Amino acid sequence: MADSASLLVYKTYMKALKIAARIIPIPRPTLFSGANSSEQLCEAIGLMNIGKLLIVTDNALVDIGLVGNIEAQLIANGVDFVRFSDVTPDPTYPQVEEGLALYHAEQCDGILAIGGGSPIDCAKVIAARVTNKKSIKRLAGLLKVWRTPAPLFALPTTAGTGSEVTVAAVVSDPNTHQKTPLMDPKLVPLMAALDPVLMTELPPHITAATGMDALTHAVEAYLSVNATAETDAYVNAAMALISRNLIAAYKDGRSLKVRQGMAFASYYAGLAFTKASLGYAHAIAHNLGAKYGTPHGVGNALALPHVLAFSLPDAASRMGDLAKMVGVGDEEWEDLTNAQAFIDYVVMLQEEMALPKTLEAIKSPDVSTIAKLAIKEANWNYPVPRYLTQLECESLIQKLMV
Repeated sequence: MADSASLLVYKTYMKALKIAARIIPIPRPTLFSGANSSEQLCEAIGLMNIGKLLIVTDNALVDIGLVGNIEAQLIANGVDFVRFSDVTPDPTYPQVEEGLALYHAEQCDGILAIGGGSPIDCAKVIAARVTNKKSIKRLAGLLKVWRTPAPLFALPTTAGTGSEVTVAAVVSDPNTHQKTPLMDPKLVPLMAALDPVLMTELPPHITAATGMDALTHAVEAYLSVNATAETDAYVNAAMALISRNLIAAYKDGRSLKVRQGMAFASYYAGLAFTKASLGYAHAIAHNLGAKYGTPHGVGNALALPHVLAFSLPDAASRMGDLAKMVGVGDEEWEDLTNAQAFIDYVVMLQEEMALPKTLEAIKSPDVSTIAKLAIKEANWNYPVPRYLTQLECESLIQKLMV
């Protein structure tokens, strides 16, 4: 564990964050849901007379025709637009700046993000940069987005990040390979649509990774010492939906009912962690992504069982609750038994969806730095139930190596 003086500082800071989360109002997007709800969103954008949109997306979605279908809906509703499709997994500072330059060059008036967490996060930072004449580094951290961003709309095409409802956005510095989180209520989009039709073409491995991201959001929000009755309720909903739909979506993603269930699981988990925050699985996953380009959901799936095992002594009761939420626990069992059943459930999901348990990319000389950065991220952002030391974090990361 961390030393007692550091623990006192961290715990005091986290109490302040909990108070802030209760006091600071957090907006929610106007939400459209159900099959073809993307059409409703496009109609609403047309009615708002926003002007010209910057569409922020990735080339894979362009190639399969999904973006073109949305653009046709915008045209039908009289909305002009220009496309920026160069967003990659783990979007970078230069991508934000390229999107911003196009926004200004084309005299845009708002932004529509189409995609998973990467396009939506990139769009959030572009929107913030439009109105805040500060660098990304100066916008990073808590409550640094002073001016209201450009109007932002979101069409998530994966069920994992919950970025359409959260106060957070993460982009990477390509020079230092470090991720930069921005956290501010002003980053929440104005409107979003949870359209399961947009998710039916997701390949199984993307369904698995993004689903594990949603699961990790819910789990870490529930184990957070800043959890509240409100966030617990969202976690209950998310975990129930994940337990019913994730493996089904992985095996056959054509079902609109299953896709809709996972879309709302991601949404509810996003609502939960926006107020309760996250934990070490995310801190490690962020830094694996920044260093090696590891997909975020894969990084979470790798780290989560080991983080849970470390947290067990201080979170057995809450982990036992999670076991009961997904149907693998029992009211008659002791907390430790239920908690272990939940860890086993997470491992089962890894195995059922063919997710890796180790990562060949991790190199021994990098472990110390990855651990240091993960601890720095977690200690000042995440109200975890049990704190890792540098050596403990290194040992945990070594368990992820081949």
